[in-house]
Amino acid sequence: MMMSGYTEEHIRTLEWREHIRLRPGMYIGKLGDGSSQDDGIYVLLKEVVDNSVDEHMMGFGKRIDITITDREVRVRDYGRGVPLGKVLDAVSRMNTGAKYDSKAFKKSVGLNGIGVKAVNALSSKFIIRSVRDGKVKVLEFAHGNLLKDAPLEPCDEETGTEVIFQPDTELFGNYHYISEYVENLLRNYVYLNSGLVINFNGNRLFSKNGLVDLLTDSMSKEGLYPIIHLTGEDIEVAFTHGLQYGEEYYSFVNGQHTTQGGTHLAAFKEAVVRTIRDFYKKDFDPTDIRASIIAAISVKIEEPIFESQTKTKLGSKDIAPGGPSVRNFVMEFVKKNLDDYLHKNSETARILLKKIQDAEKERKAISSIQKLARERAKKVSLHNRKLRDCRVHYNSNEPNNLDSTLFITEGDSASGSITKSRNVETQAVFSLRGKPLNTFGLTKKIVYENEEFNLLQAALNIEDGIENLRYNNIVIATDADVDGMHIRLLLLTFFVQFFPELIRKGHLYILQTPLFRVRNNKETRYCYNEEEKKQAIKDLGPNPEITRFKGLGEISPDEFRHFIGKDMRLEPVRMKKNDSLNGFLEFYMGKNTPERQEFIIDNLRVEEDIIEEEQ
Repeated sequence: MMMSGYTEEHIRTLEWREHIRLRPGMYIGKLGDGSSQDDGIYVLLKEVVDNSVDEHMMGFGKRIDITITDREVRVRDYGRGVPLGKVLDAVSRMNTGAKYDSKAFKKSVGLNGIGVKAVNALSSKFIIRSVRDGKVKVLEFAHGNLLKDAPLEPCDEETGTEVIFQPDTELFGNYHYISEYVENLLRNYVYLNSGLVINFNGNRLFSKNGLVDLLTDSMSKEGLYPIIHLTGEDIEVAFTHGLQYGEEYYSFVNGQHTTQGGTHLAAFKEAVVRTIRDFYKKDFDPTDIRASIIAAISVKIEEPIFESQTKTKLGSKDIAPGGPSVRNFVMEFVKKNLDDYLHKNSETARILLKKIQDAEKERKAISSIQKLARERAKKVSLHNRKLRDCRVHYNSNEPNNLDSTLFITEGDSASGSITKSRNVETQAVFSLRGKPLNTFGLTKKIVYENEEFNLLQAALNIEDGIENLRYNNIVIATDADVDGMHIRLLLLTFFVQFFPELIRKGHLYILQTPLFRVRNNKETRYCYNEEEKKQAIKDLGPNPEITRFKGLGEISPDEFRHFIGKDMRLEPVRMKKNDSLNGFLEFYMGKNTPERQEFIIDNLRVEEDIIEEEQ
């Protein structure tokens, strides 16, 4: 029987740039508009900077200059420069590069000769300048197509490489770089590379104390004891315990931030537990030892194996070909050096012991409540369908793809609109019942006693920390009115209080929905603020129909589909090191102080004022 619709003409061979543009997810993860710190535009930047950092790691170039203006990115290093006769191959020929030669690049980040080609193919403008031996070679591309191949010219600039690129708006949409996300990315490079200076848009980034600086800059308060900092050949670790809930880890391989961990991080966590058990001669529960830990580990490996092109998780079993396993290497280093440290620093050992014992008491106090809460969560979510899951998570608690999203909504009407409008493959909906509890000043015990937060925690699968988080994006979707804002604040208080790492790692967002619909017989515009509304009225002519949306339930599913699709507007919830979280929560969510009353009176806007502004 002849197969219908499947012939030789259906077999195609794609050129390198065609394949990258057709399947960008294979090379940079997801696309995105820059509102999430794992969006593709940051991966493009990282791929270019990785090459410059590799030069520094090999002992060439102590400075990298990075400028981002509008949508144009410029990266200039002062390393050896790409060999002038191979510049074209290096940026436009797949599986071509110097990283295959361990003599030229040992323990480097880049491995497969793919990264900068992906940047080239996914950019509407890509220029590379290589300065070497008193000459410069310049190439210019668009969408991976060569536009200009300039002849070699004499040059008196410092040796090195400059890359200029603009991510393609056809792929990334109306994207923008968030400076804070870029700085977080770049700071990791200087933490891990002593002596490296990165100048970003006029700001000088430099680290003297490595991973100690990383932890210090990541914590809003000092740890319970001085940061334990251990260094050795090809390994560096640092950690302390704080007062926050959960565990927080930063892991790196050859300077690459492995946000999903891997064999090195698993070994480190195991090693800390074993060493502390042996030191105190007590069989502590691992969760009690690691409760409230904030830690960083960096290892250097020859020919590392990552689980994807974006290099977010280490899969290597061995530290080098023919060498010890990653697990044994990390275990032996931590066991010896941490044990020595605790013997020499008795006060730190005393504080650490008390912290573990306090965590043990709290865990036992809520264990019975936790067991009952889990059973209740299963029953309620099954019978009341508070969680309408997406297909990628049916019958699974495993973390899934980067596009998975959970919308947290209020009430049946709003959740109904989103449920009918969503992409059932990747978007899930969790429906709140009424206003959640104000958790400020309460203990984590409340998470299990309060039905709404217990169910939300179970839906997110974060009962034992965020490592098994089921959804990459958590989106608070509340009405644009006073009640909606209050619910938003109550949810933010919950996440800040108990799961701040969700915010620090860029998982929490606020959904922006339009306030107005302006339309005439020919066109409809959705406006998110007063300025957009005024422009729409001007563009659509006299007397257009203007609708003010006050609740998500007022927006029909057909309309809602536009607002949670590829053009969805998300406002990331961000926390900086200097944010005084306790002070912030105390002011807004604590007791009704005279200072807060004065703030409310000074900022009060009554309905009549709003109506007058809208008119």
